[in-house]
Formats: sequence, structure tokens, C-alpha cells
Amino acid sequence: MKFDIVKTDNKTNARAGIIHTDHGDIPTPIFMPVGTQGSVKAVHQRELREDVDAKIILGNTYHLYLRPGLDILRAAGGLHGFNGWERPLLTDSGGFQVFSLAENRKLKDEGCTFRSHIDGSKHLFTPERVMEIERVIGADIMMAFDECCPGESDYRYAKKAMELTHRWLDRCCQRFDETEPLYGYQQSLFPIVQGCKYADLRRQSAEYIASKEADGNAIGGLAVGEPTETMYEMIEVVNAILPKDKPRYLMGVGTPANILESIERGVDMFDCVMPTRNGRNGLLFTAHGTINIKNKKWESCFEPIDPSSHAECDRVYSLAYLHHLIRAEEILGLQICSIHNLTFYLWLVTQAREHIIAGDYTEWKTKLLPELERRV
Repeated sequence: MKFDIVKTDNKTNARAGIIHTDHGDIPTPIFMPVGTQGSVKAVHQRELREDVDAKIILGNTYHLYLRPGLDILRAAGGLHGFNGWERPLLTDSGGFQVFSLAENRKLKDEGCTFRSHIDGSKHLFTPERVMEIERVIGADIMMAFDECCPGESDYRYAKKAMELTHRWLDRCCQRFDETEPLYGYQQSLFPIVQGCKYADLRRQSAEYIASKEADGNAIGGLAVGEPTETMYEMIEVVNAILPKDKPRYLMGVGTPANILESIERGVDMFDCVMPTRNGRNGLLFTAHGTINIKNKKWESCFEPIDPSSHAECDRVYSLAYLHHLIRAEEILGLQICSIHNLTFYLWLVTQAREHIIAGDYTEWKTKLLPELERRV
């Protein structure tokens, strides 16, 4: 994998770049739709390509390991072959599931023992095993196995989790180097910076991660309960250390405003379930604010959802029709809202890229932010 920086903003740390992978180029900044179980919820792959124009999507190691399972994925030629997505893929390592399944898992230095949320069966994820699973899934970008601690963790717990993440990273790197891709194209491993809300831990972790000289690096353990300003502060601390010539991925973030502020601080890659999850609950993101399509005010509004969008559903269907679909609990409504929100998120990062290249990112962001945070 190769990363080229096209332009760096004059006033901030924002930059526009291109990540080159064997499945295609990824312009940055980029937003990556979340396809946890090999599918972006309520969105067809054709729509991801043609309407949303997603350059890369995510799969999740934990979920894909449990279902459909490694035998099926290997027989299909990996996740690309299984779900028909020919563009780049990234796999989470399952580390966030370790965090979220607190009642059903046990952590130790060897790895994480957990019980399946599907049938209660017992499993063990070690760093070595996770690398082997991600080889079978076959994503272009594999994430290292880490422990993500809650945003309000005390210093002692955060330090312990960070040190465990570093020990696991050493083992991930060793097994990654010992194994080969299975399907004839290259894969890259991204380490993950941890350290919670503590600046000294974040610096220590960023230095350790940077020393691995990986193809790219991720910032984890943010947007998990800490104040937004603390998140921005930690991004600044980490990005002052992480290599400037490698892509930086902020995991699980976030709102449109979060994304623009993080781009300004030097982040290149984002993912979040918010556009699809909020869409399935009738919340639409637009350049003029957030719309709750369930509100009665949209009942007789026959204007297109977004006439400027290249997504067909945004131009063809009216807000009144979408209001009806959501109130009637029709599946098509969930689909339209999800496609709209993903299209908006990709539009947002594409606009950010264009303004970085044009040299007026700060002015554009400052003008747009108040609009994004409005309730329409």
C-alpha cells in the first residue's frame, strides 16, 4: 500500500491524499460505510458504487468469524468474493466488540475469551488468531487486535489497557509477517493508538505505534464517552507524533462536525454507523442541518429530498413520500434514508478534499459548521 499527499492546507493540518491499494485508489479524506456482517445495512452493493460512490467499506472480524464463518469465506475467496465488492475493504479486529461485550468476555494476556452473542458458544481471540482470521477475510487493510477502554476509565485502567494493546500489537506484527495473503493481492496492517483521555498515555502509545513503521495508523478509543473537546485534544496530541507520510484513521467517528474538525487536525480516514443507524430512525443529515423526517411538517412537503445530490433516490422521491414510508414502517424508507445519509457523508469528505486543494478549507468549514448543527 502506498500513500501520496496531494496537498496540505496552509493554515491547518488538513491534507488531501490518495491511498493506493490492489483493489483501487482511495482519495482522502475519506468516509468508509460500515458493513459489519459483510453488508452495509439496507444498502445494495450497486447503490454503494453508483449512488453513494463509496471507495472503501468495512467488515468486522468478530461478526464474520461467527457468521458465516471462516470455511465459507475461504471457499468464496474472501469477503470480496463473498459479497461481490470489488473495491477496497477494511476489517476491524474485533477489539471494539471486546469492549462492548463486557459481560460476556474475559481478558488476559493470552487474549480474550468471549461467548457468542448468537448461541452462547465459547471462543478465544488471540492476536495471532485475529491475524489468521483477517487473512481469511482478505481485507486490503487489517486492524491490529487491541483493548478499547471506556472514555471515563481511570488512569490505572487506561494504562493497563494501553500496555496490553502494545503487547498484543507485537504479536500481531509477528504473525502478520509470518503469514501471506491468501487471494493474490497485498494486505496492510494498521496498529491502533490507545490511552483513553490521558495525554501522556496517548503520546506514549503514538510513539510505540509509530515505531512499527506500518503502512498506516489508527486512533482508537475515542468517541466512547469522553467530552468532544477531549477527543479533539487527544487527536492533536497523537497526530503530532504519528508519521505524516502515512494515512491516519480515526475509528468510529462520528458526526459531520466531528469529521470536519478531525480533518482539520490531520485525520484522513473515518468510519461510523451513524449515517445508517440514524437513517433507519428517520434522521437525515444535510448541508443545511438535520431533518427528522417523522415530524408532521414534512407530511405535505413535495420537494425532492436533495435535488443537488447525484443519488437517484434524493432527486426522485419527495420528503412527503419519505415521511409516509417511515411512518408506515416500510423497508424502502430505511433504504432511502440510509443511501441519502451515506451519500451526504461522502459528499462532505469530497468537498473537504476539494477545499483543501483549493486552499480555503478553514473558511469553508467555518461557514458550513453552523449549518450542519442546525435542526431543520
